[in-house]
Amino acid sequence: MRDEQVVIVGAGPIGLACALSAKRRGIDPLVIDAGAIANSIVRYPIGMTFFTTPERLEIGNHPIVCAGPKPTREEAMMYYRGVVRAEGLRVRTWARLEGARSTDAGIRCEIRTGSGSERLLSDRLVLATGYFDTPNLLGVPGEELPHVRHYFDEAHLGYGLDVVVVGGRNSAVEAALQLYRAGARVMLVHRGAEFKPSVKYWLRPDIENRVRSGEITARMGSDVVAITERTVRVRSAGSTEEVPADRVYLLTGFSPDFALFERIGIALAPATRRPAIDPDTLETNVSGIHMAGSVVAGRAISEIFIENGRYDGEKIFGDAMARSRAQEMYARTPRPVGE
Repeated sequence: MRDEQVVIVGAGPIGLACALSAKRRGIDPLVIDAGAIANSIVRYPIGMTFFTTPERLEIGNHPIVCAGPKPTREEAMMYYRGVVRAEGLRVRTWARLEGARSTDAGIRCEIRTGSGSERLLSDRLVLATGYFDTPNLLGVPGEELPHVRHYFDEAHLGYGLDVVVVGGRNSAVEAALQLYRAGARVMLVHRGAEFKPSVKYWLRPDIENRVRSGEITARMGSDVVAITERTVRVRSAGSTEEVPADRVYLLTGFSPDFALFERIGIALAPATRRPAIDPDTLETNVSGIHMAGSVVAGRAISEIFIENGRYDGEKIFGDAMARSRAQEMYARTPRPVGE
C-alpha cells in the first residue's frame, strides 16, 4: 500500500485545478480518473465549440490558445493535457475509485484499474468526479443494445438512417438538429408537453420550425417503453406505436455517482442529494474527505460548472484569505452563455 498526501479523484478541469492549488502549497497530489484526462469533454460531440470565452475555462493562470473566439472540444482537450504536462501533475487515467473509508491511519482508497485492484492510503481525499460518467437510465428493455447511446457523438453517422433522439433539453435539441442537417430521418421523443425553458434562445425557433414543417418528427408528452434492434416503442396519450430506429440517442441527462458517495459514508440529503459539507473548506462529514465541483450541489448539477468550480481547490487547500478570494470569485462568475 502506497502513502499519498492527497488523492484527487477526477482529472477534469476542476480536479486538475484542485491539484494545482495543492501543488502550489508544496503538496504533490495524485490525480486519478476512471477515464481519460478531461473525460467529460472527451464525451462531448466531435467538433463542438464551447459557448464560454477561453479565459473562463483557464486554470492555474495558463492561457488557452484557440483559433477562434471560443475554444473547441479538441482545443480544450489539448489545453488540459498541456496543463498536466507543464505542471508535472501526477495523473493516472483509467483508474476508478471503488470505495474509501476514513481510518486512524488515513483514508484507505480502493482503486480498480485494467490490471486489477489496488489500495492507496492518503491523508486527504478530494472527490471531483463530476456527473458526466453516470447517465440517467430509462430502465426500459433494450437500453443496453449496441446501437443505443447515452452520449451524442457525430451527426454524420446518422446519414440516411432512422434516428430516435430522446430528451427535451439543449443536448437533445442540438443533436436532433445536427442529425437532420446531416441527412438523418429524425424523431424526437420528449415526455414533456413542450421543450424545457432552458433551451438556448437561438435553438428554440430552429427546432420549433423544423417540427412545424415536418422536417423533424416530434412526439411530445411521450415516453419510450422499449427498444429493439430495429424499432423504438413510444407511448403517447395511452396509445403505443413502433417507430423505426437504426440509432437511438437517450439524451436524458446525468447525475453524480451518489452510490459511491454513500459507500464512502458521506451523508446525502434525501430529496436534493446534497452532501453534508463545510461550505468554507468543502470537507464532508467524513473527516479528511472533501468534494469539489458539481457534486457539491447534489441533484442541482447546473449550479456549478467549470467557470466557478475551478476555485474550489483554493477553498480546500488555501488559508482563510485564499478561501475568501475563492468565494468572491465564485460569486462574481456569471452562468455560461446558453445555460
